[in-house]
Amino acid sequence: MGWATGKHVLVTGGSQGIGHATARAFLAEGAEVTVTGTRPRFADYEAPLESVRYIQSDLTQPAARAALAEQMSRLDVLVNNAGGGSGREYEQDEFERIIDLNLNSVMDLSTRLHPLLKAGQGSIVNVGSLASFLALKETPAYTASKAGLLGLTRALADKWAPDHVRVNLVAPGFIATRMTDRARQDEAYEARLLKAVPMRRWGTPEEVAGPILFLAGPAAAYITGQSLAIDGGLMLR
Repeated sequence: MGWATGKHVLVTGGSQGIGHATARAFLAEGAEVTVTGTRPRFADYEAPLESVRYIQSDLTQPAARAALAEQMSRLDVLVNNAGGGSGREYEQDEFERIIDLNLNSVMDLSTRLHPLLKAGQGSIVNVGSLASFLALKETPAYTASKAGLLGLTRALADKWAPDHVRVNLVAPGFIATRMTDRARQDEAYEARLLKAVPMRRWGTPEEVAGPILFLAGPAAAYITGQSLAIDGGLMLR
């Protein structure tokens, strides 16, 4: 057990990938963890975690966000990880859906849960992307939302610093998750991608979870409004 023993943590999109690794990491530190997903039960995913509270929630829907917030009676750490993109983001309806998922839901859920975080002098860690800094021309909604998430992180950090609620962001690069399966299965495309990464490899979800724990915990008690790229050096290029 560690610093998070007895702490209450909510990880949105905690059913797989980075969110799943983050939930496991908080469990190892002794936290009581709640995760969200879109499927009816945690058992509907490949690797459900024991001792984790699961709540089905479609975070693109305001009513679902309100219902989720109402189910939380105490909260010390909020990890806004749920998000995604698609291949149809130049279509207006899809553009708006991705903005709702990646940006509007974070603002809504964070403000709804702010009173609980204030009571516990807790913290928020938003999961951005290298798209928070770089343009991805095929995914304009993903790029706009993740860039907006960086600005939102800074604004909320400034606003809520007097409440002792810290807000930071991690920006993962090329991480080996289900979302990147297709890229990793195409050897030629994968080689082109990794050529831009000085470390010449994919990151793992666990390598994102560790920095999230750091930013959420007491070792980062004087850090707020910051962004941390987890990218194997890609941003150096």
